[in-house]
Amino acid sequence: MLLEHGVRYGYVNFDDDRLLGLEAKDLNTVLSCVYQLYGTDIPYLYLDEIQDVDGWHLFVNRLLRSKMRVFVTGSNAKLLSSELATHLTGRYNEIRLFPFSFSEYCTFHQIDIAGITTKAEASRKRAFMDYIATGGFPELQQLRNKRGYIESLISAILEKDIKRRYKIRNIEDLRKIANHLINNACHEINYEDMSGILGISDKTCKKYTVYLRQAFLIQILTKHSFKSRNRIRNSKSYIVDPGFQNNRENSMAGENIGWRLENVVYIELLRRCAYEFRDVYYYKANTRAKEVDFVVCDKDRALELIQVAYEIDTAKSFNRETSALIQAAEPLHCDNLTLIAFSPTRDVVIGERSIHIVSATEWLLN
Repeated sequence: MLLEHGVRYGYVNFDDDRLLGLEAKDLNTVLSCVYQLYGTDIPYLYLDEIQDVDGWHLFVNRLLRSKMRVFVTGSNAKLLSSELATHLTGRYNEIRLFPFSFSEYCTFHQIDIAGITTKAEASRKRAFMDYIATGGFPELQQLRNKRGYIESLISAILEKDIKRRYKIRNIEDLRKIANHLINNACHEINYEDMSGILGISDKTCKKYTVYLRQAFLIQILTKHSFKSRNRIRNSKSYIVDPGFQNNRENSMAGENIGWRLENVVYIELLRRCAYEFRDVYYYKANTRAKEVDFVVCDKDRALELIQVAYEIDTAKSFNRETSALIQAAEPLHCDNLTLIAFSPTRDVVIGERSIHIVSATEWLLN
């Protein structure tokens, strides 16, 4: 992007073996080399994997004080939000990178996303079924051994990003909890049940779930409630990429396409809402009430209610999904109701409420 916009910049990749063993006192020498290579008037500096250098934040803070604009990229193991807040107080803007969205997946595989022919629509639907099976990790797209890649990725997250960071002794317990949450994506987390099934204490289950979230293996969705207690206790887990469900050892994930679609929609909402600083919740008034999959909020104001379903062709499924939206509209004071499904895009009026039904592939590609 810097090249496309004609912006002068410097770049250093600290993952280069020739820079192994660098210390903070060596970074000024690196900066001198950057100036020699790229010029002394560069306004931007890109530092890739600099977290491997202890004390890097002191160097970056000095650059910031000199009005240099700095990009710092790195792994979850040493560059979490909490550390950025500690090292670069008030001086940073965090950008979270996700695997390919469905739109990016289609672009990569040269799928026609704008065509209105039957052939184009069928190719998009086929691409979606491939997407929810293989996932959106860029390096995965051209590999034949997709399972080997995913297993190595999960292993790296557990071994490097979590075990090493938090000095975990029993990695098998962590692996069991990770597999359990992946297999039960889109479901409410019940730590008591998890503890009984896996034979691991409640405390450890809760702690390791937090670690898996920090390492971006899973994402957490909290319940819409003005009571903090309810938001904490009734959270649901989702996986950051659908490729985690199938391409691994001991995969017992079901083939429910509805849940897979719901997972993809949630991660897409996280991408979109980040730009507007909006929050996403799910809504369930009580244990007997019907659940609304997602509530998009601006602070405490509900902007949109979203329900996700694979099929709404039968009267029973149609009434189930639409009634959940209708019931939640009044208490949440929201008339912007959306139902995402594998169904033609249209608007329906039920009573005094209008529901926008949108094709899943159309919504994901918008």
